[in-house]
Amino acid sequence: MAIKAGNWKGLHGLTVVILVVAALYFLLVEHGSHLLPYLPYLILLLCPLMHVFMHKGHHQDHTHRDAEDAYRRGVEEGKKQSAHSKQ
Repeated sequence: MAIKAGNWKGLHGLTVVILVVAALYFLLVEHGSHLLPYLPYLILLLCPLMHVFMHKGHHQDHTHRDAEDAYRRGVEEGKKQSAHSKQ
C-alpha cells in the first residue's frame, strides 16, 4: 500500500498533526516528571524501530529495478517530447 506524499497536506492530515502535537504537549506537561528519567531509554528503543521502518523493502531488488526502469522510461519520453516541441 503506497502512501501519497500529499496526504498530509489536506485537512485530515493537518488535523492529525495538530492532535498529535497537542497530545504530546499535554503528556509532557502533565507527566514530564515521570517521563524524563526514562527518556534516554526511550531514545534507545526508538533506534531499532526507526531502522526497521526506514529499511522496509531494502531487500527487495526487483522493486528497485522496476523504479530504475520507470525512471529511465520517463527520461526517454521526456527527451522525445522535448525533441518534438523544438521542431
